[in-house]
Amino acid sequence: MAAEAAAAAAPAEAVVAPPLLALEPRLQREFQQKVQRVRQSRAAKERPSAGTVYVGHVPRRLAEPQLRSYFSQFGTVTRLRLSRSKKTGGSKGYGFIEFESDDVAKIVADTMNNYLFCERLLKCQFIPPERVHKDLFKDCGRKFRKPSQPAVGRYNKIRSASEKAKMAKRLLRKERLLRKRLAEKGLDYDFPGFSVGFHLISLKKKVKKSKLKLDLSLNSQDPTPVCTPTVLERRKAHEADDDTEDKEVTVRLPPSSVENAVQRPKKQKRKKANLKKQK
Repeated sequence: MAAEAAAAAAPAEAVVAPPLLALEPRLQREFQQKVQRVRQSRAAKERPSAGTVYVGHVPRRLAEPQLRSYFSQFGTVTRLRLSRSKKTGGSKGYGFIEFESDDVAKIVADTMNNYLFCERLLKCQFIPPERVHKDLFKDCGRKFRKPSQPAVGRYNKIRSASEKAKMAKRLLRKERLLRKRLAEKGLDYDFPGFSVGFHLISLKKKVKKSKLKLDLSLNSQDPTPVCTPTVLERRKAHEADDDTEDKEVTVRLPPSSVENAVQRPKKQKRKKANLKKQK
């Protein structure tokens, strides 16, 4: 009895199935491969197929971790992708969630559709497997990083004079090639182009330089002021304008007697005529 009790208390050893043998020894290897394929296909059939759910009207402040933690209460979330803008990196308000079981995905689509969540009505829809694109969850496991916007940095870059000259030369060369191609095709089309813009910029610079020179010549504190007649007249006019601006304007109010004299007479009330009825 003691031996039987000890045998019952001992852990039962795992029963290992004997390997399957082929009828012919030389075909044993091919037979083992066929058995392995059959077992794998059977396991694949028993394993539940994944289901994908489209989620719309997602609040903008929710990110991937919050969505994953919220929808994990229904079942295992295998993959998740939240659509974001390539320029700003902000959420577009919709995403796709893949569950381990398609039955769970259908339950989520039916339960969470038109559900009020953060003052928004969620829109959930089950996507059939044949409509799921192969690249739908591409790079979904990669951590999101806000775009650095290199084009904006290049555009706002402070360029030196040599870099500006190279840029202007390149733009003018492209413009000449464009005009040449238009002429070869027989198109008589004229447009301002970059040359006009560069010419206007140079004119503006010249006007600014001339204004600076004029201001310097009008200044009487220069060590060597210009004393031509025209400059002297301009200087006098400039000083006269300054004097007129500095003078204070005083306004005299009329005395109280004049105010009383100017007062308008009061309107008298019109008397109503008593009309007696004649008998």
